[in-house]
Amino acid sequence: MTCRATAHTREIPVFFSTDDQYIPYLDIAIASLIEHASKDFQYRLIILNTGLSADGISKIKQNERPGFVIDFVDISREIESIKSRFKNVYHFSVVTYYRLFIASLFPQYDRIVYLDCDLVVLGDISELYHTDLQGAIFAAAPEEYVRNTPEFRRYAKKALGVNPDDYVNAGVLVIDLEKFRENKIEETFIRLITENDFDLLDPDQAYLNYLCQGKIHILPNGWNKEPLPLPCEGDKNIVHYALYKKPWQYDDVMDGEYFWHYAKSSPFYEEILARKASFGEQERKQKEAAAIEILEHANKIVASECSFSKKLNHN
Repeated sequence: MTCRATAHTREIPVFFSTDDQYIPYLDIAIASLIEHASKDFQYRLIILNTGLSADGISKIKQNERPGFVIDFVDISREIESIKSRFKNVYHFSVVTYYRLFIASLFPQYDRIVYLDCDLVVLGDISELYHTDLQGAIFAAAPEEYVRNTPEFRRYAKKALGVNPDDYVNAGVLVIDLEKFRENKIEETFIRLITENDFDLLDPDQAYLNYLCQGKIHILPNGWNKEPLPLPCEGDKNIVHYALYKKPWQYDDVMDGEYFWHYAKSSPFYEEILARKASFGEQERKQKEAAAIEILEHANKIVASECSFSKKLNHN
């Protein structure tokens, strides 16, 4: 297994992507990662962005300590020609697309971990990094909401042509960048998104599932435990608030206590509390309406003759 990171073979690269809206939650993800990471390795945390406030960057950099370096990489220039094709869809931000460009932007790395910002790390991230990928392009845990929701199962199978039981959540990834490059995942993604205007519910996640199907190593859901009442496979290593209910907005989010444990020590704590206080009844109604709409939208996409799967198979 090749795990070349840099000239320093004991360095583990961990990528995030964010904007100013999500940077307080990034701080919590980083603080939790650092607390549980094995001290046998060095870690480089690389934050992909297209411009952030100086204050936000300064507060995140407070997490640096021996063994943990935090770099901010502005990729505005690199995605300038394609960014107009990126879509904000429901609770998916355009920053989620940035992970698709890591392989070309960071040729020095053969393997990396990618993490969303809306999560808390409770296990040793070095164990995740050293996962045996068994020849796969990347490793990820099942998308439990897709597996357990009839509308989304049909969406995965009919609209994307992907087995819903194999559908994965792209918020926690271990990527073999050599295989990502060999399989031309980024180039194919750019071609598809440039030539088409697909109606998708989970934009970059749908592409990763489609383009890499059959070449994905499935992780235990304990490495990406969504707030659903389902058994945890193995230790609860990462809690991922992937659904529309976020602990900084709702009081009844499963495993939300882990978020608040770290939030209380964050320099963004007062800002997070203020955001929660301002999230009122109107905002709740809008979110809950969107949660219903997304199910109806899934059915609409399945019925369309211009779905992702139908158009690609036709071509």
